[in-house]
Amino acid sequence: MITNEKKTLYSEIETYADYLKMPAMKKGYLEAIKDANLRDISYEEFIWSLLQRECDVRQENAKQDRVRRANFPMKKHLEDLIVKDLPEDAQKKFKALSSLDFIQSGQNVILAGNPGTGKTHLGIGLGIKACLAGYKVLFATVPSLINQLKESRSEKTLRALENKFEKYDLVIADELGYISFDKEGSELLFTHLSLRAGRKSTLITTNLSFERWDEIFHDPVLTAAMIDRLTHKAYIVNMNGNSYRLKETSEWVKQQ
Repeated sequence: MITNEKKTLYSEIETYADYLKMPAMKKGYLEAIKDANLRDISYEEFIWSLLQRECDVRQENAKQDRVRRANFPMKKHLEDLIVKDLPEDAQKKFKALSSLDFIQSGQNVILAGNPGTGKTHLGIGLGIKACLAGYKVLFATVPSLINQLKESRSEKTLRALENKFEKYDLVIADELGYISFDKEGSELLFTHLSLRAGRKSTLITTNLSFERWDEIFHDPVLTAAMIDRLTHKAYIVNMNGNSYRLKETSEWVKQQ
């Protein structure tokens, strides 16, 4: 039977836990007390167990918050990929990329090849793994990123966006090449990607080979400069091959 004195004490514990923003302690302290009494553990171990639980919950919440803030369009994990079905060059570089060492060294990654070969899945998978490893990540399609840059310029908040953009450990710019840009869009994209060159990682997926990038930027000088900045010490992955997406669909149909 719980005495009134203990009820008051428990109520105060929960009040303090709320004030200190320690939800794991508030949720689990009664179970921890019961366990401590059964096992006759020391005060030190009891305090340690409460703090460890709180720390574990906060770390997990932080991981999920980084995933949420990255703005991925869907959840795609590296573990879901069938590596042997990826293009040959991607298979060779998969282990190196999945180590995330490229983020630590500020290297870029260019996934270039025909549609359906796993570029976006690989990009999102690397991004989610980076979030879980503690890195700050942003995912955006290139057209939406350019629209955001244009809006920020017109609203005179471009500098604030630049500062925010520079702080991401990894920016995933998806679908370069599906839509061409005007001069303003090309220049804004170049400027913002250049801010990160050599310091922070950018991963780009594109369906166009480098010699065709001029088709979307419409400026040979800017295109050459863009390619030079992005490819310096970068991982260039040839993603040309059979459609990974089509194979997934075929396997799904067979299971119906």
